[in-house]
Amino acid sequence: MRKPLKKAVLPVAGLGTRFLPATKVLAKEMLPVVDKPLIQYAIEEARAAGIEQFCLVTGRGKTALVEHFDLAYELEHTLKERAKTEALALLESTAMPPGSLMSVRQQVPLGLGHAIWCARAFVGADPFAVILPDDLVLAEVSWVKQLADVYAETGGNVIAVEEVPREHTNRYGILKVGKDDGRVAEVLGLVEKPKPEEAPSTLSIVGRYVLMPEVIAEIARFEKGAGGEIQLTDAMARLIGRQPFHGLRCQGRRFDCGDKAGFLEAQIAFALSRPDLAGRVRGFLKSYL
Repeated sequence: MRKPLKKAVLPVAGLGTRFLPATKVLAKEMLPVVDKPLIQYAIEEARAAGIEQFCLVTGRGKTALVEHFDLAYELEHTLKERAKTEALALLESTAMPPGSLMSVRQQVPLGLGHAIWCARAFVGADPFAVILPDDLVLAEVSWVKQLADVYAETGGNVIAVEEVPREHTNRYGILKVGKDDGRVAEVLGLVEKPKPEEAPSTLSIVGRYVLMPEVIAEIARFEKGAGGEIQLTDAMARLIGRQPFHGLRCQGRRFDCGDKAGFLEAQIAFALSRPDLAGRVRGFLKSYL
């Protein structure tokens, strides 16, 4: 019987240098899209999939990420006194059940694989999701939920994938594909950031994963890969053939909020998706276009 998916690891130790000076003292995951920070979107997406326990892999200057989900007694008291019920409801949406959120430190940025390894005690012997908050998703069904549903069918590892232009394969982990029904693809191999002429396909890994706990032991080899970093892709590749492994083309739109243009596009897309903002946003966009 497959273990239920109840845990998620969120690697959030990055410096956010592409958004300096805004990220000089503010964690990039606290940058808001419309009125919610990226980290909150990620947590909400996971909770929509039934995730109950969360581990933030943080670094120096990232305490605000944990504090965002803590109680704010003085603020809540003031809002109650002033009968600001709508604002209070928004604030309560950040609340987490006691004991459901923890953080660990990745003191040195040694790669995504190393960040996941830092959460090894949290993972234990359970399957877990990995969510990269930089990848913001606008979808009717949470991408983590879509992955969890495939995991329930197939077992093993399931990763979100997208087609990319061949000239961009050197930016992503790329799949070698077996059986493929156009939605779910069997994964026969994984290559981190291959040259376009050497890429086995144009199907790339994006920032959502459901992984088996055995990946932790593979990361613990601490073998350096692309960029001299400990790559999660390399560790996952060593599980292929030992466990089921599939890539899922999730339904919805992904925005790369680690990139300035992607972040700005996300602002517009999410604003247009909201009935309280869509009309005004369309109006002022017309004046610029």
